[in-house]
Amino acid sequence: MKRVGWAAAALAAARVLIWDPSVRGQARDAAQVLAAARDGLGGEKNLAAVKSFIATGRTRQLRGDNLVPIEFEIACELPDKYVRRDEFPAQDIPPAVNGFRGADAIGPSKTTRDEFARLMLGALAASFPSFPLTFKYSAEAEAPEGKADVLDVTGPSNFSARFVVQRETHLPVMLMWQAPGPPARGAPPAPAEHRLYYADYRTVNGGVKWPFRLRQAVAGTTIEETTFDRVSVNAKIDPKKFETLK
Repeated sequence: MKRVGWAAAALAAARVLIWDPSVRGQARDAAQVLAAARDGLGGEKNLAAVKSFIATGRTRQLRGDNLVPIEFEIACELPDKYVRRDEFPAQDIPPAVNGFRGADAIGPSKTTRDEFARLMLGALAASFPSFPLTFKYSAEAEAPEGKADVLDVTGPSNFSARFVVQRETHLPVMLMWQAPGPPARGAPPAPAEHRLYYADYRTVNGGVKWPFRLRQAVAGTTIEETTFDRVSVNAKIDPKKFETLK
């Protein structure tokens, strides 16, 4: 596999954000920002009508000095059924399946609910009873694209992040959180800033806008890029997809 040349230039460039904490406590609040975001993503009526979706696409993941291609399918029945199946065409290993059904885990991953929450913030600007989130207005930010509103987000299992919504388009553009970074030689992983960027919003069936490109960076270096090929809203899903693994 080719060594990494992909994490340079635009793919590794982080947006510059300048915080303005003076707006704390002013007229804007979290509920107002979320309502505007849901309007930008297709409107409350269209988003409330989303009961399920199937999404397929490709991920390129940085592992060491190599890029690992992954082909995935995500199946979700809101509010509490979610599963992602990853296949690795360049490696002779079985598919990885992770998710949850209600309180039951599907697969070994302990971070699936966090991943579900991050995707739902970018796609629907909402949380669900399976992983309830609390929002608080944090600050106004300046970025090359213009002003943005920043919300502090907290949830179960010490979930904590900052959610950035562009003010002009009302679309989510980024989520930031602290977590261990890549392990250093001879030392445990140190905390690092993780950023998930939402981009390339397109309207899918049902009138909902979906971010067709996701990019995750750790300490300014891109470690993963995801491209959705197809998103089907309110698709009928085989119940077997949500069976727990034995």
